[in-house]
Amino acid sequence: QVQLVESGGGLVQAGGSLRLSCAASGRSFSSTVMGWFRQAPGKEREFVEAISRNGGRTYYADSVKGRFTISRDSAKNTVYLQMNSLKPEDTAVYYCAAGDPPARTVVDGTRYDYWGQGTQVTVSS
Repeated sequence: QVQLVESGGGLVQAGGSLRLSCAASGRSFSSTVMGWFRQAPGKEREFVEAISRNGGRTYYADSVKGRFTISRDSAKNTVYLQMNSLKPEDTAVYYCAAGDPPARTVVDGTRYDYWGQGTQVTVSS
């Protein structure tokens, strides 16, 4: 079992920055692929970014390329999502996920086994 707790969401103006954190407990943190997903009202959940077990490889959605960065700190069992140049369309509930998806399926939320409760990010124009 893995427990995930997100934090760091909030209200920010367009162009601003936020850093989300996801603290993991339970199963060995270093053995899991970590991902961030988001879901806006009335829309389906979508992939944002993911990071490999050792942090050596990252994956991102085109919509956040150059603006968001995922990282992980094994000493703190925490994964981060640094979000810069935020846009109103980034408004969503952001979820942290953990699992063992093969590299070619990290964008597929169904391949993750554990999810956090979500944290709201609201970007005003």
